[in-house]
Amino acid sequence: MAAPPVADADLYELAERAGRALRAAHWRIATAESCTAGWIAKALTDVPGSSQWFECGYVTYSNAAKVRDLGVSERTLATHGAVSEAAVRQMVQGALRISGTQLAVAVSGIAGPDGATPDKPIGTVWLAVAAQPWPDPRCVVRRFTGDRDAVRRQTVAHALQLALTALGAAEAR
Repeated sequence: MAAPPVADADLYELAERAGRALRAAHWRIATAESCTAGWIAKALTDVPGSSQWFECGYVTYSNAAKVRDLGVSERTLATHGAVSEAAVRQMVQGALRISGTQLAVAVSGIAGPDGATPDKPIGTVWLAVAAQPWPDPRCVVRRFTGDRDAVRRQTVAHALQLALTALGAAEAR
């Protein structure tokens, strides 16, 4: 069964909520994106006033960029691949460390229509979120359905929801 489509308005509402929570916490966010190619950063910066809480976005589509820009280990990529818990864990930790923000999200996945393997079908996406001063990332894997656009939209929405969850957990501490 296909997931309901994620509309632009849905992404805006999630980004607006994240922005309000970031502003209230006096936090800034960074993104590290592969399969979404900056779409999470775009969704966040569509919100007026985002310069108050959005720091930067790293679009690391290639493995070389993941290594060069975020410090992902070449060994991790060779052993586990870019679409793996190990890769997004290092991506989010790198984004958090390099940007100096309090919160970071990272995504890497297979949006299609090609790139799938038997153990990583189209729609497989690893997501991670990490917050200072608790930088141990929370990593999750999802198998989204639909075409390339649908997979990417679902990834953006889920990443924003992870950020909101992390913000809520930080408030509780």
